[in-house]
Amino acid sequence: MTRRDFQVLAELRAKEARVLANNGNEQGAYYLGGYAVECALKACISKQTRRHEFPPKIEYVREAYSHKLTSLLRLAELEEQLERDMKTNPALAANWSVVKSWNEGSRYIASGLKGKDLYTAIAGADGVLPWIKHRW
Repeated sequence: MTRRDFQVLAELRAKEARVLANNGNEQGAYYLGGYAVECALKACISKQTRRHEFPPKIEYVREAYSHKLTSLLRLAELEEQLERDMKTNPALAANWSVVKSWNEGSRYIASGLKGKDLYTAIAGADGVLPWIKHRW
C-alpha cells in the first residue's frame, strides 16, 4: 500500500465515522474513527520511505503493522511534535487523550462506546486528524 492509499482510507473512514455518529451508531463510529487515525499515521510512516510505500512486513517493522496508535505515532516520528503542540494547545491535548485509548478490539464491543466523542476528537476543532494531515 502507498501513502496515498492510506490518505484515501483515512478520509473514507472518517467520513463513515461521521455518518454513523450522526445516526446514533456509536460503536461503529468509534471503531471506524480510530481506523481513520491509524490510516493517517500509516500515511506518515509511508512518507518516510523512498517511494512513499508502506514498509514490507519484516521483523524490524512489525510494529508498523500494529493498530496501537501511540506506537504508530512514534514510528511516524511525530511523538515529540505532538508533545510540543499539546503544550500550547490544550484542546489538541484533550482530543489526543480521547483518541489514544482506541484499539481495534473495539469491534467486539456492543455497547458503551462514545463514537460521537471520538469523532469530535479526531475531526473537530483542534482534532487529531487535521493535525496529522498537516504532516502526511
